[in-house]
Amino acid sequence: MQRLPAITAVHREAVDRLLKWFDQNKRPMPWRLTGDPYAIWISEVMLQQTRVQQAAPYYRRFIKRFPSVEELAAAPIDEVLRVWEGLGYYSRARNLHRCAKTIVTDYQGRLPSSYDALLNLPGIGPYTAGAIASIAFGLPVPAIDANAHRVLARLFGEQSMRTTRRLAAALIPGARAGTFNEAVMELGATLCSPKTPSCRACPLRRVCYAQTHDCADQFPARKKRSMIPHYDVAAGLLYDKENRLLIQQRAPEGLLGGLWELPGGKKKDGESLQQACQRELFEELGVEVAVGECVMSVKHAYSHFRITLSVFRCAITSGVVTSDRPLRWILMSELADYPFPRANRRILTHLVSNTAGL
Repeated sequence: MQRLPAITAVHREAVDRLLKWFDQNKRPMPWRLTGDPYAIWISEVMLQQTRVQQAAPYYRRFIKRFPSVEELAAAPIDEVLRVWEGLGYYSRARNLHRCAKTIVTDYQGRLPSSYDALLNLPGIGPYTAGAIASIAFGLPVPAIDANAHRVLARLFGEQSMRTTRRLAAALIPGARAGTFNEAVMELGATLCSPKTPSCRACPLRRVCYAQTHDCADQFPARKKRSMIPHYDVAAGLLYDKENRLLIQQRAPEGLLGGLWELPGGKKKDGESLQQACQRELFEELGVEVAVGECVMSVKHAYSHFRITLSVFRCAITSGVVTSDRPLRWILMSELADYPFPRANRRILTHLVSNTAGL
């Protein structure tokens, strides 16, 4: 195992300065107003892959709708996804729901207070377990996200996240473990930014390796970004005689699992968007369709690819709609009752707001 840099009295003094800085400069966040382990758990899961400003309104809405782990566990997954809609990375919501059921069944409705027990729950990894254990229960366990890793990598001149986690464990003060973890992450989110760190204002500047050697841009080493693929996606609008719209549910696992969407899929090489729409509806629903006008096209970016979604009015010319996935014929007034991916929701909002879509 790699030998750790020495933790000196100077580093301990720097930690004291960091805690004082945090007490004076921490940003107001709704989850910092509570010591409830349930609420802290929800906030930490939301903050995975999501910025604070975006997560805050979702947090308030989620806690209002599901104020306890029992109510979250008892809710239908469709309702959980609907409240989560727009926040992305929907596996987090599905794991929250599964985790809530486990907590109610195995832990009498209370989050376990030990790091190891938390780590065994669905959707909780080392960072989230460390954050909950330290912030909610005061345990001296590090919580290393990308911001904390950047701060500690620059502080000690180290690249490995495994090493920065061990350094955090050696630095963490037992009396204010949760505050220390929050302070390190806050410093990384505000002053110790990836490209233009504000070193002069940093409470750790006197002992920071990167500041002393003027090499903050080298820690942590940046990964080369690969080209992000783009896909054209075609979907169809199918209405029945009662002017109800057909929607279908995605498989419960995987990308956007459990959400509802307009039927369709990716365009293949050599196809037009209209041909792709016709083929996809036949493959998914078993019907031949006449593809009409394009109602709207929207662009959307996911973490590893981008799409342009084009939606066409379609009419069934032969066959009966069948699918091995759940289907619903719904009125436009019922759209708010179902969780949709963001690109689909933008299309549907456009339909509702225009008389042509009613």
